[in-house]
Amino acid sequence: MRAQIPLKFTLLIFFLVLSLNGLSQSDRWQQGVAYKMEIDMDVKSHQFKGAQELVYFNNSPDTLTNVYYHLYFNAFQPGSMMDVRSRNISDPDARVRDRISKLGPDEIGFQKILSLKQNGKPVAMEVAGTILEVTLNEPIMPNTKAVFNMDFEAQVPRQIRRSGRDNAEGIDYSMSQWYPKMAEYDYMGWHANPYIAREFHGVWGDFDVKITIDPSYVIGGTGYLQNPNEVGHGYEDPGTKVSKHKDKITWHFKAENVMDFVWAADPDYTHDIAKVPDGPTLHFLYQKDKNTEKNWAMLPELTVKAFQYMSKRFGKYPYKQYSVIQGGDGGMEYPMATLITGNRSMSGLLGVTVHELIHSWFQHLLGTNESLYAWMDEGFTTFASNETLRHLSNSAGANSQKGTYLGYRGLVNRGMEEPSSLHADHFNTNQAYSTSAYLKGAIFLNQLSYIVGQENFDKGMLRYFHTWKFKHPNPNDFIRIMEKESGMILDWYLNYWIYTTKTIDYGIKSVVENKQSTTVTLERIGEIPMPIDLEVTYTNGSKETYYIPLRIMRNAKKNDRGTNLRLQPDWPWTNPQYSLEIPEKLSKISSIKIDPSGRLADLNDKNNTYQSDSK
Repeated sequence: MRAQIPLKFTLLIFFLVLSLNGLSQSDRWQQGVAYKMEIDMDVKSHQFKGAQELVYFNNSPDTLTNVYYHLYFNAFQPGSMMDVRSRNISDPDARVRDRISKLGPDEIGFQKILSLKQNGKPVAMEVAGTILEVTLNEPIMPNTKAVFNMDFEAQVPRQIRRSGRDNAEGIDYSMSQWYPKMAEYDYMGWHANPYIAREFHGVWGDFDVKITIDPSYVIGGTGYLQNPNEVGHGYEDPGTKVSKHKDKITWHFKAENVMDFVWAADPDYTHDIAKVPDGPTLHFLYQKDKNTEKNWAMLPELTVKAFQYMSKRFGKYPYKQYSVIQGGDGGMEYPMATLITGNRSMSGLLGVTVHELIHSWFQHLLGTNESLYAWMDEGFTTFASNETLRHLSNSAGANSQKGTYLGYRGLVNRGMEEPSSLHADHFNTNQAYSTSAYLKGAIFLNQLSYIVGQENFDKGMLRYFHTWKFKHPNPNDFIRIMEKESGMILDWYLNYWIYTTKTIDYGIKSVVENKQSTTVTLERIGEIPMPIDLEVTYTNGSKETYYIPLRIMRNAKKNDRGTNLRLQPDWPWTNPQYSLEIPEKLSKISSIKIDPSGRLADLNDKNNTYQSDSK
């Protein structure tokens, strides 16, 4: 006879299950990877052979019948999608242009898969440009793992974009995107996008990498060196030397909980070290000559200060190491390292170093899909870079974001703007992409500090870091953090600024004196609604700010940057005009100004100020 369960207990179980389902986010699992790789580099042919063991953890609720690998080096071949795109876009990257189409057989890049097995059994596969399509011999079930063993060979292309050999400054090897890399699979599905030269997305995981190379080379990159004494160039004792009698030596690196692995190699690297107090050890690898010696000698001290500022303002850097390495073709971020060109002025060298190291926060700790949400990666980094450089220059009170607004307005006025929500590869022009990602993304944050108030914004940025580090946050995840911190509803702002090309324009329509007061009428000319800070300066020199929240925000900021605000009734976004009364006669008012902090991206600020005739 079946036992009878009391109704009270049944209801308790029901509501418990219901609450657990509500708390869990079944779509926010993350896949995992563990790479073991060994490569043998021939520096004469610029080719290497590799063996890769990849343990792939399917933490999703889905059964996988296919997987996909990125083969980035295949982009550097005449006729590739990157080549064709560069030769057809109206404003090609000057570093690429038609250079890929002119590469010879010994200059192209390639990654050839010699064999691939899943759990010891061969799988069917097909190369489609920069993507390897794999049909599994057995499905990978939810919450299980599979082991893939691959043998491959590759040729390092002549340096054109990010990766390659013999860059313009004479660095032998800039080894980014150098290995077959498993594509990301998440709640949106597979992200097996062809490599067109833009951004990346990756799976969090561990790397165990052995690089066998000529003993004259010095290597730096992602991860911690496991055998400094064997290679004779230990990171803690860079002065030691390896025996030149060996044909080759093997560098062994390990890195945990990162999304990629980069390395660079050159026989002429100088290696300097600096330590961030209560922070990582910093490594600087560069060719010391008349173009670099002075500026690279000053760089470590400033980089230490940048790490200290970033860790305090935006969250503590968790790894024990970071490397600034001369290489590549500009600046590009990777886990625990960056490749930058080094023959720069001091301001240029510091600027690119700060920007790339800040990507360690807004990409390599907060792992957004930078292909889909480039504005969250490049834009947030640009904002924080500007703030950090202002701190380093002791320019308190300066508007660090001024240049981003000028660049954005210029593009809009030329009619070239496209929505920031576009995938990075699909903008019509490189200029539209750069403005959308770098500038509009930075303005998104600076303008948000205006909307929610500086104190809420600063707390929200730290909360975002601590909530979403080592995960893959999307735009809604970020805006929800700011909503929780401010108590406001902010979906309207995300939608207008990121998903449309609508613009902001407010003006002072009229100022009318009454018997004992003054009526100010404002007008919304642009299509994006915004709350308004209206600063009134009186003839006696005193100031006060009238604050008009948007009704759709459902809340209001309490103060902003130490300024007390005179709260006014909400402005419904449907209303093109808004009037408020100042309890002073017009003769006592010197000026009235919309947004005195300059954080609104108002396209026409010439109508934002009323100036008394007596001034």
